[in-house]
Amino acid sequence: MRRTARELLATTTAQLAPDPQANRLVPLIARGAASRDTLAALALEQHGVIAADRRSFLHLAERAAADGAPQSAAFFRTLADGEALAAERLKSFAAACGVDGERAAAHDPLPGCQAYPAYVAWLALNASPPDAVLSLTANFSAWGGYCATIAEALRSHYGFSDEACGFFDFFAEPAPDVDEQATAAVQAGLDGGRLNEELARRYGRLLQTYEAMFWSAL
Repeated sequence: MRRTARELLATTTAQLAPDPQANRLVPLIARGAASRDTLAALALEQHGVIAADRRSFLHLAERAAADGAPQSAAFFRTLADGEALAAERLKSFAAACGVDGERAAAHDPLPGCQAYPAYVAWLALNASPPDAVLSLTANFSAWGGYCATIAEALRSHYGFSDEACGFFDFFAEPAPDVDEQATAAVQAGLDGGRLNEELARRYGRLLQTYEAMFWSAL
C-alpha cells in the first residue's frame, strides 16, 4: 500500500533526525556558557543565510510554477515570505549582541556556516521542487528545536528582551499552515510520480550535515 505524504514526511523526518551530540554550540548557549562574541557571530552568519535562502526559495517557487507544481510553488513562496520576516527580527538580536553596521560590514563569513545556504541554492537550481520540499521540511524540525532552546536561554541567562529573542521565537513557533502546504506539495509529487524519495533523503542528509557544520564553525 502506498504511503501518504504525511507518513512519508514523518518517516523521513525521523530518519534524518540529527545525532544529539552533533551540535555542540546549542547546549553551551542553553547553559549560558557561550560568549556574547559567539552570539554576535551567530547573528552575523544568519544574516547571510537568511538573505541567500530567501532568494533560493523564490527561485524554487518560480521553477515549481513553471513546472506545473502549484502546491510546491505556494510552499516556497510562504518560506520566502517567512525569511523576509525573519530578517527584520534578526536586526534586534544582532543589536542586542552589539553588532552595528561597521561590524557587520567588516565581518568575513565563515565557510562552514555558509555551506548550508550554498547547498540550498544548489537545490534551487538542480532538485525537483517536490524533492526539495520533502528534504527541507525534514530538516526544519531540528532547526525549530534549536531555536526554542536558544530563545529560552537568551532570556534566562543573557537577559535579552522579547524583541531581541524574536528571531528565534519565530522559527520555534509551530507553523501549521506551512506544514499543510508541505503535505499538499509532497502528496501532489507522489500522485504525479514526480517525487524521488531516494534523492529527497539524500538531499535531506546533506542538509543536516551542512547544518551541523554551521554550528561547529561557530
